[in-house]
Amino acid sequence: MTLFQLIMLGASAFFAYKIYEHIQTLQDPQESDVKPDADRTAEAFSPFDASSLIDKADDAMQKGDLQKALAIYSEANIKAPNDPETLFKMGYTLVQQKRYDEALEYYKEALALDANNSYIHQAMASLYRKMASFEKAKNHLKNSLEIDANNPITYYNYGNLLVDMKDFDGAKKMYENALRLDANMKEAEEELDKLTKES
Repeated sequence: MTLFQLIMLGASAFFAYKIYEHIQTLQDPQESDVKPDADRTAEAFSPFDASSLIDKADDAMQKGDLQKALAIYSEANIKAPNDPETLFKMGYTLVQQKRYDEALEYYKEALALDANNSYIHQAMASLYRKMASFEKAKNHLKNSLEIDANNPITYYNYGNLLVDMKDFDGAKKMYENALRLDANMKEAEEELDKLTKES
């Protein structure tokens, strides 16, 4: 098991049991291998602070190395717990791995710490839509709009959700709202054209 895997496993309750199993197979280190006052807290993982780790994880994400990114985000979460941005990024990385239930838990933690973050609400709406939990997705999009009513992407995503829910008139209004805020949003224009031609 690599160091990054060990860090990743230690990052959350989801992996706690696997860490326990792994630790049972390890031999105790020789006394000469351990400093008398060695700190076996989160600081022992690496010399990097949480901010530097986040940068490294973001870089891994851009390179498409999802497993490495998750491991580093997890270490950052140990060093600086309860940071909604880190939890959000862990959730997003898990979504890319199609580990939706785990991702949802991190999103919920992030939202509990930053309830007025419209982007977390949008991410949760997107995830609930993937999971076909349309009403929950709708509630999060409503919350996102209550926080920021001037984001055209939210209206566009809302329109897509309403199409899935067969509410085509409602979807048209959402696409129109998106275009009102951003007349150059081609995606919204295309979806609105499709609905107009089909009606």
